[in-house]
Amino acid sequence: MLEALIFVVFPFCMVYAALSDILSMTIANTVSAILLLTFAVIAPLTGMEWSAYGWHFAAGGLVLAVTFALFALGGMGGGDAKLVASSAVWTGFGHQLLGYLVASAVMGGVLTIAILAYRKSPLALYTGRNMFLRHFADEKAGIPYGVALGIGGLVAYPDTALVQWAMDRLSAL
Repeated sequence: MLEALIFVVFPFCMVYAALSDILSMTIANTVSAILLLTFAVIAPLTGMEWSAYGWHFAAGGLVLAVTFALFALGGMGGGDAKLVASSAVWTGFGHQLLGYLVASAVMGGVLTIAILAYRKSPLALYTGRNMFLRHFADEKAGIPYGVALGIGGLVAYPDTALVQWAMDRLSAL
């Protein structure tokens, strides 16, 4: 049961956040809440040491402080800031968090360049009313960074402690 939750909740939340950001340019607070609450319940049940558990929340807190500052400066949306912080709790400190942030930054750069090129292309005139592309075509709209965060999270997720625990449990069967 725990293994199923580990394999479903985080990926579902990241995909949902990405699609939500594409369609509405918002990421619901419930996504971040689900990520935090699920980790808070599952991690101790996997036998994670309390010190490691605390460090996972410290990683989320540090990331929240940085992303809140970026939000205050206008460099990041509020939903994006909460999503990256709550998903950082799942990665904890270490190479997993670094991998998540680097993958998200690279995907964010690629996404930004692609959207800006699309907005300048004649294709935007023809496809700009499509529900999936309307925000991409709108030059006044921002960049749905939840897409980059979702992809970055999915790239880094297999290396996290919870996934490794679940894989070990399943391979022992």
